[in-house]
Amino acid sequence: MNKIYYTAAIQAFTAFAATSAYAQEATNISGIVQTEAGVPLPGATVFIKGSFIGSSTNREGKFILKADFTNLPVVLSVSFVGYESREVSLSQPDNSVQVVLKPNATLTNEVIASASRVEEGILQAPVTVEKLNTQQVERIPTADLQVGLNQYKGIDVNSASLLMNSLSTRGFNSAKSERLIQLTDYFDTQSPSLNVNAGNLQGLPELDVESIEVIHGPASALYGANAFNGVLLLNSKDPFVTEGLSVRVRGGERSYFDGQVRYAKKLTEKLAFKIVGSYLTANDWMPSNYAATSLRVERGNNPENSTLGYDAVNRYGEVGGYTFANATSTPAELRGKTVYMPGFTEQELVANDDQAKSIKIHPSLSYLLSSNVKVTVGVNYNRGTASYQSSSRYRFHDFGTNQFHGEVKGTRWFIRGQSVQDFGADSYDLSFLGSFIQTSTISPDGTGPTYAQSYYSAYLTEYQTSRARGNSVNDALASAQQVAASRQLKATDARFQQLRTQIINDATPGRGARLNPSSLLNEGNAQYNLPLAENTDLIIGGAYRKFRLGSSGNLYSDDNERIQNHELGGYAQLTQKLFAERLKLAVAGRVDEFKNFKPAFSPRASAVYSAGASKQHNFRASYGRAFRSPTQLDQYIRLDVGRVVLLGNVGDGFKGFSTINAAGQPFGTPGVPLSSFEYEAPALTLERLSTYEVGYKGTLGEKVALDINYFRSYYNDFIGAQRFIGNRDGSRPSDVQLAAEFARPQQMPAETPFQSPSSQTRVLQVWTNARQEVRTQGAAVGLSYNVSTPLTLTANYSLNVLDRSNLPEDFQTFFNTPKHKYNVGANGNVARNLSYSVNYRWAQGHLYELPFAVGELKDYSAVDAYVGYAVPKLLTTFQVGGSNLLDNTNTQVYGGPNIGRLVFVGLLVDIK
Repeated sequence: MNKIYYTAAIQAFTAFAATSAYAQEATNISGIVQTEAGVPLPGATVFIKGSFIGSSTNREGKFILKADFTNLPVVLSVSFVGYESREVSLSQPDNSVQVVLKPNATLTNEVIASASRVEEGILQAPVTVEKLNTQQVERIPTADLQVGLNQYKGIDVNSASLLMNSLSTRGFNSAKSERLIQLTDYFDTQSPSLNVNAGNLQGLPELDVESIEVIHGPASALYGANAFNGVLLLNSKDPFVTEGLSVRVRGGERSYFDGQVRYAKKLTEKLAFKIVGSYLTANDWMPSNYAATSLRVERGNNPENSTLGYDAVNRYGEVGGYTFANATSTPAELRGKTVYMPGFTEQELVANDDQAKSIKIHPSLSYLLSSNVKVTVGVNYNRGTASYQSSSRYRFHDFGTNQFHGEVKGTRWFIRGQSVQDFGADSYDLSFLGSFIQTSTISPDGTGPTYAQSYYSAYLTEYQTSRARGNSVNDALASAQQVAASRQLKATDARFQQLRTQIINDATPGRGARLNPSSLLNEGNAQYNLPLAENTDLIIGGAYRKFRLGSSGNLYSDDNERIQNHELGGYAQLTQKLFAERLKLAVAGRVDEFKNFKPAFSPRASAVYSAGASKQHNFRASYGRAFRSPTQLDQYIRLDVGRVVLLGNVGDGFKGFSTINAAGQPFGTPGVPLSSFEYEAPALTLERLSTYEVGYKGTLGEKVALDINYFRSYYNDFIGAQRFIGNRDGSRPSDVQLAAEFARPQQMPAETPFQSPSSQTRVLQVWTNARQEVRTQGAAVGLSYNVSTPLTLTANYSLNVLDRSNLPEDFQTFFNTPKHKYNVGANGNVARNLSYSVNYRWAQGHLYELPFAVGELKDYSAVDAYVGYAVPKLLTTFQVGGSNLLDNTNTQVYGGPNIGRLVFVGLLVDIK
């Protein structure tokens, strides 16, 4: 399918090129861009307004481009980071154009396109939006680009490993950012199989990032499903504008190496290409949380360091534990007690696969059909190795995507299409790996007892022997644990390595740990901007996407063929400017249709009033309604993880029994009627969100920029995971089925009630909609003060509050967001060639909930810094930087690793 799609894109490109009509009267224009002091500005962009004709200045600040003077005047739009943009009007060709730019340290003249899907000044944006330019991106010192966004107001980034990160705004973070969409040049970068936005593994290398825009809050009215709490947009550099060769190399602690290269060339006035590549590797962060997990639904866990053993968060292979029977043959003090094997640490299971890696190769070709119509086709090849956390801990090994994309774009319209296929490659589930090693036979020929059987047998035998010697219960338990531990396979044994390799490479459900999804996402979208009057604009657009899910039955219920799912939507936005363009009113709406859900309507209304002599004070108010479509995993997953079976919920729903009733009594308590445990999970519907927001963005004098907002959000049909006892087919278990489970004979290792792989009745986990409304509110404030060119001070504070007043005590919201968070920092250019940035970040500890683990995080903080020294004669900038320089506590995901210090040195060579 990818090959067909790419061939079609090339054919369309060729057809357009054959009929193109480029300007016939193109004439050279050249000049220089400099500061008020006469210092050249290399890298300034120069565009002919209303066209795609543009260039950038060289080391001497000089530029040259071709313009058509048939229609006068020709207007040059000139911009450079940290300076006010200028427009220069020409009535005839000129080869000595001089453009002087004035400093604008507050960066309030930035232009964005994400908030309204048309270009507008960032001060006049109707919603809260953050923008980073190329200079700010260059100064980010973290190994993954997106982690550096943590230093901006209202943005939360959680790291489950070195390169696996999730981003959110306004709460409800998770390991896969399902409430925020991530785009590169407006193309979705998610993995179709897992709906994962894996940090920047599928995004752009930093050398090719022109800018980053982050929308806070609901954006479904213009972006559709899952633009629920925001949008992250990475914009790449145009090969027509930013030509030349750039090479960046960094190396540092943890065997860190990051090499990137970008080469762009304008072959003719119509044709340009670029190729971007990057390779990153480092020792990955490994978690070491050995607290007792609280997610035991079939029986309670033992306390940490119990001589009976316990199920630890970051140990894998306790194989569910063995519960001693309530029989006369069992010692009285062990009856009903559960023993756990020690299991294996993540480092032991990952072994020599502990290197985080990222490989990206992004070639593209651009062609100007005319001065204001451009065609671009490209391929993005991405592969990465990192650890991921959701229902379990997973090791994504060479996991990646192939993305084929094409775009035809005019100054007022565009048509885009892409096809993405992901590959699980050699990825594996750590819980499965640990458990299947324990339940493997000691003998390589597959006969005889398993390691788990040997462990539990040794435990019971030694306990009885120790008690017979007259030892106390506690001493006998300790002795039993010590003797039994010698029966567990050691990670250093050759048999362990043999089993590890065998199980990792086996994708058979119930036997192997390999994850081998390979799904496709095909999508297309188009938009047209129609000016109705001088101050009235209408944009209309539409989008279609189709998923084709495949996992060979080991992740999805796709036993015989791919599962197909689709979404279709259309939107419109009307904008009206009044009172000398000081008041901007906008209304937008979008209707989306789904295969599994009823159509949804998402409206947004906003008003922005600009006050002050130069419209420097901007007050905004907006209302937006958004929706979230359940992820493909929520809809179609079918995965047995031992203690629970994960099932999708788009059929007729499920009926069963809660594991604990309203009175707090466990299921199966003698004398308690079954009716008190009855539970029902209707089929999934769309999650809905309504948000009210007010804010201010502006400048106080020439040196201070202030951005402040407050919001209230109301979530209905909130999607969350629920665990209960039920039948796999969705029916409520009968009395006969329940009796059969409780009467199941004890074996070693135990097949406890509702846990046998062969049983129809299991502990199930499905995703369903909560009946309660979930309410949140929050605020954010950002302040920037340009003391002088060498020093700009920055500070921001974010508040996120979850209202639990109407929620049941055990209701899981997966809010996963600190209530209080702040950043303070400084940056600037000490001299023309020396730049720096430093930032301190602090976040309050909070509850973190995932299907894998639930627990409290402590307060966490980090100091990040960067210094760059440019040597123009060598075309080189020497760089030094580091993240979490003080090596503070910085665990952002419960069950994830502590993200420690990483310091690097490097250089950037830039040849225009």
